[in-house]
Amino acid sequence: MGELELVIAERGGRSVAAHQYHQGALRVLRPHYLDDSGQVCYVVVNPGGAYLGADLYVLDVEVGDGASLVLTTQSATKIYRTPGSFAEQRMTIRLGEGAQLELAPDQVIAYREASYRQNTHITVHPSSSLVMAEVITPGWSPDGASFRYEELRLRNEIHVASAAGTRLLALDNLLIRPPENDVTGMGFMEGYSHLGSLVVVDARVDQALADELHHVAARHDAYTGVSLGATMDGITGLVLRSLSNSTEKLNSLLGGCSSLLRQRWHGKAPLNLRKY
Repeated sequence: MGELELVIAERGGRSVAAHQYHQGALRVLRPHYLDDSGQVCYVVVNPGGAYLGADLYVLDVEVGDGASLVLTTQSATKIYRTPGSFAEQRMTIRLGEGAQLELAPDQVIAYREASYRQNTHITVHPSSSLVMAEVITPGWSPDGASFRYEELRLRNEIHVASAAGTRLLALDNLLIRPPENDVTGMGFMEGYSHLGSLVVVDARVDQALADELHHVAARHDAYTGVSLGATMDGITGLVLRSLSNSTEKLNSLLGGCSSLLRQRWHGKAPLNLRKY
């Protein structure tokens, strides 16, 4: 069990924590700055090391007007056996006017007999920018056989806040339930075992960008599709979904896409999140 609250504000050209709170098995490491842009990076830590049955983790993140945050994790999120129950993470994100958030956690690893639900509720401003990457990986046994997790349910609900109120921009609902006999068989994830996702919400998202990200992804050994969402109050959503048999290949692919956006939109170098 764990609870974490983090509010980021812009102060004198730098993004800093205006509020921090944690309880239970969630906390953040001290902030650090990856470049001279003023963007702050926080690392979420789970000292317990894994999610277990009936565990509930609640995260509340706010990036205020003009502030910029990279949020990552110290290591992979491991979901162990959850007999008769499931582990759950609930995350609420709010982005202010001109705010930027890059959400780049390490992979989720679901082990044998694991059930996991992840609900992320996001509210953006029409002038804010969201880039959210994620990789789902099955756990492996010592003999090389894949563990059979029960199911993963991941739901991203994205709203746009404006003077007219808050309206739903996109609902990304994903259910992964491996067949009993073969976690990577044909008919299930096209024979692949790993899933990568990139969600981008920004006023600069358009069909040309979707095509370019697809070309970037095509240079990697993965099966990828890109979907362009609706435009609301001038802001548009995009989802890239990629299948592979390798966490490293998906991280490279998503990192390449994120690097393109960082350079083009903010003049920043690729993320370097070395954690060792």
